[in-house]
Amino acid sequence: MIKNHSMFSSIKTDALSGLVVFLVALPLCLGIAVASGAPPFAGIITGVIGGIIVGILSGSNVSVSGPAAGLIAIVLAAVTNLGYETFLLTVVLAGVFQLILGFAKAGSISSYFPSGVIEGMLTAIGIIIIKKELPHAIGYDIGHEGDFYSYELLDKADQGFFGELIHSFNYAHNGIILVTIISLAILIAFNKVAFLKKIKAIPGALVVVIVGILLNELFRATNSPLLITDEHLVKLPISSSLTEFIAQFRLPDFSGFSNPTVWITAVTIAAVASIETLLCIEAGDKIDPLKRYSSANTELKAQGIGNILAGLIGGIPMTSVIVRTSANVNAGAKTKLSAVAHGIFLLMAVVLIPGLLNKIPMACLAAILIMIGLKLASPKVFLHMWHAGKFQFIPFIVTVIAVVGIDLLKGVGIGLLVSIFYILRGNMKLAYYFKKKEHETGETIHIDLAQEVSFLNKAAIKQTLSHLPRNCKVIINAANTVYIDYDVLELIRDFVNFGAKDKNIEVQLTNFKEAYKMEDAHHVYSD
Repeated sequence: MIKNHSMFSSIKTDALSGLVVFLVALPLCLGIAVASGAPPFAGIITGVIGGIIVGILSGSNVSVSGPAAGLIAIVLAAVTNLGYETFLLTVVLAGVFQLILGFAKAGSISSYFPSGVIEGMLTAIGIIIIKKELPHAIGYDIGHEGDFYSYELLDKADQGFFGELIHSFNYAHNGIILVTIISLAILIAFNKVAFLKKIKAIPGALVVVIVGILLNELFRATNSPLLITDEHLVKLPISSSLTEFIAQFRLPDFSGFSNPTVWITAVTIAAVASIETLLCIEAGDKIDPLKRYSSANTELKAQGIGNILAGLIGGIPMTSVIVRTSANVNAGAKTKLSAVAHGIFLLMAVVLIPGLLNKIPMACLAAILIMIGLKLASPKVFLHMWHAGKFQFIPFIVTVIAVVGIDLLKGVGIGLLVSIFYILRGNMKLAYYFKKKEHETGETIHIDLAQEVSFLNKAAIKQTLSHLPRNCKVIINAANTVYIDYDVLELIRDFVNFGAKDKNIEVQLTNFKEAYKMEDAHHVYSD
């Protein structure tokens, strides 16, 4: 059993890892806020609260919370349709809903969402990010908070998105395009060049921001026509006093309680943010070198408190974010203090160096977000889902098309309906037959899988595997199985590779079809 580390057991290591995460988070906080149609300062607010408050309350030792790319589409629509102050009310209500989910112990809900739909949602979000940031990559930053991104504009039959994208080339700026190209080249280099990939203390996003600032200052010093003017730079208010700094915070409009759209939006934010958080927590546990387990219900409560506070003072919604969490783990974080430190660094930056932040070209943030979008919507994802079989690929591609073409919530709903359709084609027999036998060599447990094993059976099988006693032998037999859902296969693989090893369980897989890529084998572990 792994000993839990106290929050202050690795102060030096966690402070350094917090600095690295801060360098990753700063441009992302600004970029995601801007892409969401919110003031850049709103992203900083959320990053600070996600770091300090949620960092302390979190159910994870390595998770880092802040503004999430997965919520951009929802936030953008809400800000456009409701106005910013009313939108803040939806963030507060979303936090309340998350608190309720946490106290209701709804943390296991993520087990009931098929991976095909989840992957489809994330891929669609990537596509949406790319198409919404391309205009800014070429210089169309006019009316950023409600012009180009206006749903009314996008829905015009005579133009639509692609027509308006073509129109944006009328605003093309050579300096902005040059900065975008250089920024993308830097980010690609940090992802592909072995030497740069090893540099953990200097993230590519920070280099992009620094290079963008220096290039534009060079243009300014040489009176170059490539100069990027103020309307294409980050617009973070500079405070000359504490009073002015406090004035940047915005309060929600509580008169919106009677608006049904407010409640619908709040439920949507709570649902998507909770799902993304639970998935990130699960991923964080897998990459945690100390192999600690996080409390999903505690995390939902922490996220709820974080979103309530963010909404009350002018911030955008937050989730646990895999990009920041991965950076945190890779930087050597041991405890929650790392996430807290990153939040403190964000606060210090906005208080002490806002003038420097206002020199950042919007094109740099657009490049960073485009790369995030490309990672989410990578061709490798499409190939992976294709090779996973039609039961995974069809719900995946339907979800992608529906989310991009309609909206996120309806798209996910359509994807779920398609997944359920395939499930209902099979019979709903029990997922497995369970029996115990006592032998001279010890306890042997037989798990005989049924004819049809769907993702709805995942939670039951997961619970059974997690409650197996230590030092036993388990035989998982698929002789009678016609179909096993991809999620269940992944669950069994994870059990063989991690869970069984941790509990010194001998595993025998028998009669698995070749298509499942689960060879019959013994897996024996010893202390």
